[in-house]
Amino acid sequence: MPNIKSAVKRVKTNEKRRALNASQKSALRTAVKAADVAIAGTDAEAAQTALVTATKKLDKAVTKGLIHKNAAARKKSRLAKKLNALSAQA
Repeated sequence: MPNIKSAVKRVKTNEKRRALNASQKSALRTAVKAADVAIAGTDAEAAQTALVTATKKLDKAVTKGLIHKNAAARKKSRLAKKLNALSAQA
């Protein structure tokens, strides 16, 4: 445990940020997984809605510095590709 006041404050701040980041990252993974499951189903409307939600969360994660912009772009692209395949099939 640090003795210097600023270092003590830093530890507290880091712990708060770590908890917040973990929470947001978990919500992001859940949204992406929900979109994946919806796309695997047959309902194109639900899949589209899930994709929009996942896209929004991915974009927000990029602006917060949670994930890299290219990683978000890759995930969005793959989800959209799957949705387009589902739409073409129907």
